[in-house]
Parts: sequence; structure tokens; C-alpha cells
Amino acid sequence: MDTTETYPKTLVEAIRYFTNPANALAFFMQIRWPDGVVKCPHCGGANVQFLANYGRWECKNNHPRRQFTIKIGSVMEDSPLGLDKWATAVWLEANAKNSISSYEIHRALGITQKSAWFMLHRIRFAIKNHSFEKIGGNGAVIEADETLVGGLAKNMHKAKREKKIAGTTGGAHMTPVMGLLERHSGKKHSTVRAKVIENRNTTTLHDVIHANLAPGSTLYTDAYAGYRGLRDSFFHDFVDHTEAYVKGAVHTNGIENFWALFKRCIKGTHVSVEPFHLLAYVDSEAFRFNNREVKDGDRFVLAMKGLHGKRLTYKALIGALEGAPESGKNVAKENQPN
Repeated sequence: MDTTETYPKTLVEAIRYFTNPANALAFFMQIRWPDGVVKCPHCGGANVQFLANYGRWECKNNHPRRQFTIKIGSVMEDSPLGLDKWATAVWLEANAKNSISSYEIHRALGITQKSAWFMLHRIRFAIKNHSFEKIGGNGAVIEADETLVGGLAKNMHKAKREKKIAGTTGGAHMTPVMGLLERHSGKKHSTVRAKVIENRNTTTLHDVIHANLAPGSTLYTDAYAGYRGLRDSFFHDFVDHTEAYVKGAVHTNGIENFWALFKRCIKGTHVSVEPFHLLAYVDSEAFRFNNREVKDGDRFVLAMKGLHGKRLTYKALIGALEGAPESGKNVAKENQPN
């Protein structure tokens, strides 16, 4: 039986369903091996046997680490948390309109806040759009815009403001995020692709557009000078917001709607996010936005399908790698309760 066809449709159903370890394992197996053939994550062989007493499989081929669980080779690898907790956390992050904080997961699942924080970041990494395909092309309409994320200078303590803000440039302490929204005709809704960028310079904006947008696209932006010079590659038009917000079909209202949703998620749920981790929150909001017309149960299954084939270690997450910000301190700074 295809367990993904009988998956829970509501949060209550999901909690009841995944409380049964047999149901949870069968569901995770169906997501990972939809053809029903369990394969060893180390050698790829299908000659395996299930060790029911241990809840794991053993590969009959001769190689190191012959035994493996459903978590090996996924973002759940090395996690001591049960599949029921993972399923519930995925459901909450995928379906919470304004995302969910680690403190909420900590209270709901009865785990530590630090474990909840790590768990949510692994889920956000799993549902990230890893596609390298360009959007647009053939006259498709794309809206491009950027926004700044960060606390207002007037709300900062004087010492923190002096440390973070140098000079008089407005928003210099904030992190820029750029987005491209593709409009769709008919019943198909618009979709977005967004990423954190280093700055709002012309070179940076043009690089992002050329890397993600197919030639032949119609590009609409605001009058920001950084978008000038794109008419050689795209059908580019802009609207000057000092004069109007809509000029016929030329506007950026769609991408600005996404920014409004994203900032509601940051300000209302997470309150404070370190720039080093901001991309994860952008990706998570983009996932919910792009699948906003999908029912909760279907969106949950889409998120679950991203768990396998990816890995995010705690060391990499906190920035303990060379060149990344120091961060065991970052954990406590994010996802503060409202």
C-alpha cells in the first residue's frame, strides 16, 4: 500500500498517526524508497534484511557500516529524536503561515530549545529549493526587487547602535535580500526565488538576475539605479514609486507582497535572526509561498520528500567552519519567544 496516499490531512491526524512507530517507519520508508526497494545508503545495494528488534537494516554486502537506519543519509542523521517528533516538527514548519520558533517546538515536543533550533534548521535546509534551472523565458513576466532585513537603528541600545552603525548611510547595518517573482497566467499562482546578497550594487543585482533568469523574459522593477543596463538581455521596464506604484502591467506588487509575508515571519515569530542564518528563513518562507495553494497534508509530504540525500551538521550550522562567523552564541539570539 502506498502510505503517501493515506497520509494524515490535519495536525491532529498526523500526531495520532505517527505516535505508532510502525506507521511512522512505514511512512518514512515510502517517502525515501517509493518503489518499495530498501537500498543500503553506503553501497547502494538492495540485498538487505530488516532487524526488527533494533529497528534497522543490515546490508549483506561486505563493507564497513553494514547496519543503517531510516535516518542515515538524511538531515535526520545522528539525531536521537524519534520519527514521531521529526514528522510533527516538519508539519509545523511547513504549514505554519508565519513559520514557527524553536521555543514553540521546544514546548510542543518536550525537547530542549537547542535541539529544537538545530532540528528546525535541518528542516529548513531540507525544503530549500536546490534547482539550478532558470526561471522565465519566452516572454514570461518577472518582478525583481530587494529589501533590507534588520532592526531599526532607533530601537537599538546606544552602545549596540554605535557598534553596528558607522557613518550616516541608512540601512548600512541591515542585510539585503533579493527576490525574483514569476507571474503565471491562468489558475497557476506566482512563484518566487529569493536569496541573501552582499550588497545592492549594480554588479551584484545583475549577476543574480543573469544567473536565475532566462533570456527573453519580461522584467519589471522599480526605478532603483542598480537595475539599469538590463535591456540588452531582457525586456525591461520599471515604475518610479515617487510617481506611482502601478503603470499598467508594470509593477512590483507581487514581490513586495512576499516581502510583507517574510518580514511578518521574522518580526512576529523569530524577532531576531543573525545574518549568517537569514538565508534559511528566506528559503523556508519561499517554500510556503510557492506551495500556498496546496493543502496542509500535501505540503507536508512535499517537505518530507526533501529530508533525504542532504546533510547539515551542527558544526557547519553554527559557523564553526573556516571563514564563517563564530557562533555558539548565535543559538540563543534567534527565535526568542514573543
